[in-house]
Amino acid sequence: MDLFQYDFMLRALVGALVIGLAAPALGIYLVQRRLALIGDGIGHVALTGVGAGLLLNRSPVLVAVLAATLGAVVVEVVRSRGRTSGDLALALLFYGGIAGGVMLVGLSDASSASLNSYLFGSLITTSPADLVTILVLGAVILVAMLALRPALFAVCHDEEYARVSGLPVRALNLLIAVGTAWTVTIAMRAVGVLLISALMVVPVATAQQVTRGFRSTMAAAMALGLFAAGAGVWVAATADTAPGASVVLLAIASFLVVALAAAAWRALRARSRPVAEAVVEAVVEPPEHEVTLR
Repeated sequence: MDLFQYDFMLRALVGALVIGLAAPALGIYLVQRRLALIGDGIGHVALTGVGAGLLLNRSPVLVAVLAATLGAVVVEVVRSRGRTSGDLALALLFYGGIAGGVMLVGLSDASSASLNSYLFGSLITTSPADLVTILVLGAVILVAMLALRPALFAVCHDEEYARVSGLPVRALNLLIAVGTAWTVTIAMRAVGVLLISALMVVPVATAQQVTRGFRSTMAAAMALGLFAAGAGVWVAATADTAPGASVVLLAIASFLVVALAAAAWRALRARSRPVAEAVVEAVVEPPEHEVTLR
């Protein structure tokens, strides 16, 4: 029986594919800035938004978007202007977000199953309204990350050089922060707030094993994210496993396979290089013969 004949499975597949493209497209900038774990902190703030939405009987996803956006802006402002270090600000966001989310969910009439669906993901419960939110925000993230790639790369690579070059560094930093919040929010339906960073970081780390340029790494990471998301939904549908865990485990498995293959290729090249150099030397410098003049 074809499971994708059902509307809820089609919504799950489409949502996962959009997230699989958008998450690595933004995650590569976080990896470049060494902020790979910021998704976890913002994800916990999004959980507070989910709790507020359930308590107020509003759309949890839309309220989570607002809460995550506000949290991301606060972290960026604290990082750039405040005396609190970025790590400390992220820790405060991390623990405060999850504590607020658990408390608000407890005050609402929602069951523990509702909380688990946001902690670990529940794509099969994606509603048509959730899918519209995922499609709209995912498209905005993709367009922004691709269209502004040169400027965003400059800011992530060397912020001082970007400022001297006349780029709007503060606005670009806020764009990355808000984009991270939106990515976290839409990915929450796929992998849950506890596994969000994996989908943004692991495909990028996998692509870096076999690519060199920023553009090629970004394209490869998006392709790997698309594969992990689509294959993860298929595995979850056929093997009756959690979609979020299936997506993340496939992404990690891809990383291990690519890393081992790249290491084996490098070892093979290193082993064959001395033989090739010896052959070249033998051709370029033939053995010298003594010549006796009579």
